Amino acid sequence: MTGSERTVLEVENLNVDIASASGTIHPIRHIGFRVEKGKTLGLVGESGCGKSLTALSIMGLLPQQATRTADKLRLGDDDLLAMSSADLAQRIRGNRIAMIFQEPMTSLNPVYTIGRQLTEIMTLHRNVTQKEAAARAVDLLDMVGITAAASRLNQYPHQFSGGQRQRIMIAMALMNEPELLIADEPTTALDVTIQAQILHLLADLQSKLGMAMILITHDMGVISRISDDVAVMYAGEIIEAARTDRLFAAPRHPYTRGLMACIPEAGGVRPGTHLGSIPGMVPTLIGNIEGCAFANRCTEAADVCLKSPIPVQRLADGQSYRCTIDDVQWQARFGGHDAEKDAGMPPDAETPPNAGTSLCALEDVYCRFPVRRGMFLKKNWLSAINGVTLDLREGEILAIVGESGCGKTTLAKILLGLQSPDSGKALFKGTPLSGIEPLAIAKHIQPIFQDPYSSINPRKTIGQTIRRPLDVHDIGTEEERRRIAERTMESVGLPKTLYHRYPNQISGGQRQRVAVARAIIMNPDVVICDEPTSALDVSIQSQILNLLLDLRKEFGLTYILITHDLSVVRHMATRVAVMYLGRIVELGDAEQIFAAPRHPYTRALLNSTMSVEPSGGIPDNALGHNYPNAIDIPSGCFFHPRCPEAMAICASDRPVAGRSAGSRVECHLYDQAKNPAAIMPG
Repeated sequence: MTGSERTVLEVENLNVDIASASGTIHPIRHIGFRVEKGKTLGLVGESGCGKSLTALSIMGLLPQQATRTADKLRLGDDDLLAMSSADLAQRIRGNRIAMIFQEPMTSLNPVYTIGRQLTEIMTLHRNVTQKEAAARAVDLLDMVGITAAASRLNQYPHQFSGGQRQRIMIAMALMNEPELLIADEPTTALDVTIQAQILHLLADLQSKLGMAMILITHDMGVISRISDDVAVMYAGEIIEAARTDRLFAAPRHPYTRGLMACIPEAGGVRPGTHLGSIPGMVPTLIGNIEGCAFANRCTEAADVCLKSPIPVQRLADGQSYRCTIDDVQWQARFGGHDAEKDAGMPPDAETPPNAGTSLCALEDVYCRFPVRRGMFLKKNWLSAINGVTLDLREGEILAIVGESGCGKTTLAKILLGLQSPDSGKALFKGTPLSGIEPLAIAKHIQPIFQDPYSSINPRKTIGQTIRRPLDVHDIGTEEERRRIAERTMESVGLPKTLYHRYPNQISGGQRQRVAVARAIIMNPDVVICDEPTSALDVSIQSQILNLLLDLRKEFGLTYILITHDLSVVRHMATRVAVMYLGRIVELGDAEQIFAAPRHPYTRALLNSTMSVEPSGGIPDNALGHNYPNAIDIPSGCFFHPRCPEAMAICASDRPVAGRSAGSRVECHLYDQAKNPAAIMPG
């Protein structure tokens, strides 16, 4: 097969212009690449760099005021530029090219069942019966991990969790076995175990069908393991392109090196210290950009960078980058230096010592919720928390990890006083939370939510949002509240000029800083961070994580960190609690947990992590499709139906928490009283 026969998509000099009241926007500029059968191209870069718009341009899904031009835009032998909108809709979109969109709730129709939406994709483009389409839908839903798939075809999107909706979107994209799959952040909202399974599914289908794939993601671990080639985008241009292993081994463009330095595991910094960061923001692309678009953020910029055009440096191995620094200059200036030094990163942040005084405590806490389907059907109970005993020590960062549905958020709500346990004790400094007024709890314990845009009132200015806790608690005069709010804004790196702006007038990273400012303005003892960086680019993520470390030092804060990103946990946490079906199955110092995990579930989570490892392959998910069900709790050890090391005793007897190598572990492998072959603490 020749190179031209293997090429699925070929793009040359793609440009997009969008007319606006402020002038013409140039979000896509001179883009060119090709994707071959069975290969994956990774597109990386910060939000606003043009990654998603590039994908939409290929499919012809641009706003009416946009103009698309290109020297070449071909899918196989078909010229996509010459096709009408009707041809693209009928022959290409959803059939030969499919796309997994980033936000499934806005992509799924809320008034149609998922069965209708899945089968419609197939019946529109293929000569199949409704029954055949439904059978295909059930097979795919099962493959992506939706349990009892056949019985769930008649359910609506709101009846599924966020991760389940993402899996439904993936199944929908694969209904017609497309030639090209464009995956826009396909695994961002998923647990590490589901993420590994989804990527295995995509890789298997790619191998079977020869499907080409464009993967858009800010997860550099996923890019390193699944992509054959990587294109780094900035300000609408591809500024560096290379084979994946080459790019991670020797990133050439200063922007690429800056991105690498922002990754907790790849940035070359110790846990608990400052990550690298890229100052400034992606420029607005209104009007013509002279010289290098990255020059105003680049630590290596010189006068020549402000001139146009910027040359493309091409290396013998196919790597190319758009920069004034050629190969000889690069070798002399950066050869052998690590990414952190190259990017000129700030010195490590100091972390306060762990005082060890208990702030919050849970003692044998249980919490369950009634679940009823239909008015006359039997009521079931969902057991969210099943006997949790846990303490939070002053000054520490306690990470709570586990798959979706394990009870992490319910536990956070109990500590915030938003949910009362059915039994057991929830204490703050020795006092039951049930005996403390909610407003009093809010003075001491504050949350930072996962999505700042949905947790911030869009009708309130930034200043009004940040000072809201002061207003509620009637602290100080009007002028004093403003001064405190402005001082807090400065603490989190927000200029005071944003005080009168609204949330839609600032960036995603700035909105997350607003959420942080609102949480710390009352100087609380504890801040609960629920996925605080899951939706952010690696550059913004590093800024927020550095900010949290700095605030911990400045204000003596104690954090509970809830996240599925184990690289963030490894960098930030001092202790880790691993949850499974509402129980803490392992608890210990972060260093110990990552160096020598004891519980089989902890090992499975760590083994499923997509750490940065070019050509390392996709990690196996040893846990399989048998997902936990909080309505039907197994007997004995809750984990035994999925455990690769389960013994007969695990199905009948619930293990008790014991000590092993410094960790508190709930597993029969370490219980010598019931298992004579138990592993001795080491």
